[in-house]
Amino acid sequence: MSVPRLLAALLFLLVGLLIGIWNTDAVTVSFPFLGAVKTTSGVAIIVSLLSGVLIGGLLVVAAVVWPMYAKLRKANKTPVATPVDGG
Repeated sequence: MSVPRLLAALLFLLVGLLIGIWNTDAVTVSFPFLGAVKTTSGVAIIVSLLSGVLIGGLLVVAAVVWPMYAKLRKANKTPVATPVDGG
């Protein structure tokens, strides 16, 4: 892992810790079919941010990566025309 990536990871870890430390109020999160979950607001914020990143990443994979991968597979299957020497 390169130094800038390590520093970025540590920065995000520090921000997550600060969010968890500064937001200690109790909250209840209600889910339609699962019931209610009691937690702190810091945990609720971090979980909602991580779930948003996960859902966004899955949408990008489904909307961009899979179609591009399918086009690449199709392009690799088509034969390449080679010029024929007439002389």
